Amino acid sequence: MNPAAPILQTTGLVKRFGGLLATDHVSIDVVAGEIHALIGPNGAGKTTLISLLSGEQRPDAGEIALTGSTVTRLDVAKRARAGLGRSYQITQVLMEFTALDNVLVGVLSRSRETGAWQPLRAVTAHVDAARQYLDQVGLGRSADVPVAEMAHGERRQLELAMAMALEPKVLLLDEPLAGVSKAESETIVGLLAGLKSRYPMLLVEHDMDAVFTLADRISVLVYGKVIATGKPQAIRADAAVRAAYLGDE
Repeated sequence: MNPAAPILQTTGLVKRFGGLLATDHVSIDVVAGEIHALIGPNGAGKTTLISLLSGEQRPDAGEIALTGSTVTRLDVAKRARAGLGRSYQITQVLMEFTALDNVLVGVLSRSRETGAWQPLRAVTAHVDAARQYLDQVGLGRSADVPVAEMAHGERRQLELAMAMALEPKVLLLDEPLAGVSKAESETIVGLLAGLKSRYPMLLVEHDMDAVFTLADRISVLVYGKVIATGKPQAIRADAAVRAAYLGDE
């Protein structure tokens, strides 16, 4: 595959809710080695777009392609197996499990070697793989800590490890910094910067400092429509973007 070819691409994506056009013929792409940030005011359609990409909602028109193959009509599970990994605005972790067992769920979901009713830790190779994902997100020492005892930022890191356990071709990150402290934000920003060479990312985030630190490209969504896409410096200087969203930031 051409390294410059999109890993993930949407073409003319439309989603309507009654008379509301939530996504208005959205065409964006993510290429290898980049973080493509999607920004815009509340209600702009960002989370709707992520839900369309992940398969939680179906578009009324348009196409979604992953590594050149159409995935528009695949359900959530099939898209995950095809290589779409997602994190959520609200952390989606199993609170009663340890960090390691949460990641093992992801490892086992893509493995065909383990019976459905075997214990999570039955296969040493799977446990070792889960520990590696935890190491990559800085949680190696917290493997056996129950999630209920972890800080919010650590749960965010764990959710990322769970997505990585699926070995995705691209990560869809829906506000990974929501609710975290400044110190936790710095940790996660550093983590994402270090992972982008391995996992291309589409990042939805309201923290503009993080966006302009991380993003290689930025698309601005307003009333469901992409009004600009470009390098961070070009987006920051764009008069239409400043008027619609950035203001004097």
